[in-house]
Amino acid sequence: MSDGGNFIDYVKIYVRSGRGGAGSAHLKREKYRPKAGPDGGDGGHGGSVIVRGNKQFWTLLHLKYQKHIFAEDGVSGMRDTWHGKDGKDVIIEVPLGTVARDAETEEFLFEITEDGEQQVLAKGGRGGLGNVHFKSSTNQTPRYAQPGEDCEEGWKILELKVLADIGLVGFPNAGKSTLLSSISAARPKIADYPFTTLVPHLGIVDVDGKHSFVMADIPGIIEGASEGKGLGLRFLRHIERNPLLLFMIPADSNDAANDYDVLLNELGKYNPELLDKKRIIAITKCDLADSEIIDDIKAKLPADVPCYPISSYTKDGVKQLVYGIWDVLEKEQEEEPVKTETQNFFAEEIPDTPQEDEDELSRNSVKSDDLLDF
Repeated sequence: MSDGGNFIDYVKIYVRSGRGGAGSAHLKREKYRPKAGPDGGDGGHGGSVIVRGNKQFWTLLHLKYQKHIFAEDGVSGMRDTWHGKDGKDVIIEVPLGTVARDAETEEFLFEITEDGEQQVLAKGGRGGLGNVHFKSSTNQTPRYAQPGEDCEEGWKILELKVLADIGLVGFPNAGKSTLLSSISAARPKIADYPFTTLVPHLGIVDVDGKHSFVMADIPGIIEGASEGKGLGLRFLRHIERNPLLLFMIPADSNDAANDYDVLLNELGKYNPELLDKKRIIAITKCDLADSEIIDDIKAKLPADVPCYPISSYTKDGVKQLVYGIWDVLEKEQEEEPVKTETQNFFAEEIPDTPQEDEDELSRNSVKSDDLLDF
């Protein structure tokens, strides 16, 4: 990821699925069969608006200027039991880690986590049944058919939450970007002034040639970030999916313990669940301090949180930190329970209309006001 305005992690779009086509109430008439009976076909299904994960995408920029997304309506049924054409679906490609919510109710809809995964954002309406379905021994010439189902529409929010194994948390100029660039191929902007990192950066960190993990660097957090100060609030969402957080405390800090408490407090105000995540502390810039100062800083930090003195400049302690991170991630994976059931937030695929549903629809939905009399 590169700095600049091309990184968009939040969009609000208006989506509308297609309406189902109406069933036909046509009565067949031929030269030698003037009363051949009903032959109205079913209407086509309306198209759906579908969200699909694409690992090649890393931003929602392509949706920034496309606020309205509409799927095609289904075509009405015709004579000779011709089925109306189904409306085309609209596929929205999004990066992995995209969360969909209803803009009005804030209801969580689904999250895209795998390449090629598809979820329905707005389901197309079913096509109405033609009058041929309502023919019976007591009603041989039904002059009505079902209208198509209405569409679904409304404002939806797509929000990107970067998928990574570990997130870097620290004040501006704490050495987060320097660490990421020293242990991965990522090249975030590095300078000696605050907020040089303006967008999240991801880097793949090699452990031992066989294993690796993904590290995410977000813009520095300042006190009051949870209330909208600085850039922290906008990007704190990107560490919500990280199972492990690495707190970066520089060795030249005036009060390391207070820095740690402030960072923890801002995370808790933003989302209390972040306080339940595993933590590691890295004392950075140790090439600027002697061993006594470093030992004094370690003594003031929580004893139950692993702490690693490092220098990204000289690489001292960096390898030990990488192995320490991997050990915690391995234990986290072992403790994670095996999922035996499909999570209920995955939306159902759009099925073809089963016969039992059609029968139920024909029994319950046909009213005099809804009939199409030809």
